[in-house]
Amino acid sequence: MRFIVISIFPEMFSALSEFGISARAVNNEKVQLTIINPREFATNRYQSIDDRPFGGGPGMVMMYDPLQKAIMDAKKRLNKLAKVVYLSPQGKPLTQARVKELACEDALILLCGRYEGIDERLIERHVDEEISIGDYVLSGGELPAMVLMDSIMRLLPDVLNDQESAVEDSFYNGLLDCPHYTRPAQHSEAGDVPAVLLSGDHRKIQQWRQQQKIKRTFMRRKDLIECLCLSDEDKQYLAQIAHEEQNKT
Repeated sequence: MRFIVISIFPEMFSALSEFGISARAVNNEKVQLTIINPREFATNRYQSIDDRPFGGGPGMVMMYDPLQKAIMDAKKRLNKLAKVVYLSPQGKPLTQARVKELACEDALILLCGRYEGIDERLIERHVDEEISIGDYVLSGGELPAMVLMDSIMRLLPDVLNDQESAVEDSFYNGLLDCPHYTRPAQHSEAGDVPAVLLSGDHRKIQQWRQQQKIKRTFMRRKDLIECLCLSDEDKQYLAQIAHEEQNKT
């Protein structure tokens, strides 16, 4: 997987090659990460890449030409078909389903905006997709780009020590993850670990975990439940939870 990031703050991305799962992916060459600074394509001695917005108003807008040239440079390094993703609060919300789709790409060009945004003409002509990581505004697209890359890296072959970890993550199959526990099994303050997890019965453990995923998703994110295709057994358990909650009220 190859990522080319267009950002005026390339130093921020050093964290990806220094810590955790992303560092393993980069250092083991499962991922190739390149940063292009659009200031390299600025035409004046100040390396300006922004200017005041037409029509007035606060802030500055990133200019068309430096970003367009940076994108063209990125495509030369990859191929002309590489998808350009602009990290923007106006984009479609990032979901695990979309992450799985993007993980199948050979390469991605990630465009990080700053200030009040980028010239709309660049979005119209050169951006394939806008992605948002949430309904809030950050100072720039660098952190969202790192979030997107980290979520993709987890799904790449041989990046995680145990690939089953990704399959068990929240959202992978549409459900939130189940609770997890570790030693000690008994704790004077926190209480005991659920007995089923100590039973050694893998079928019962798997059933318990699936039910906990359903229950947690129902309690915390009913909107996710409505979009799922559940088995008959899961539907029965969901109906039981809904009935119990209705009786509480």
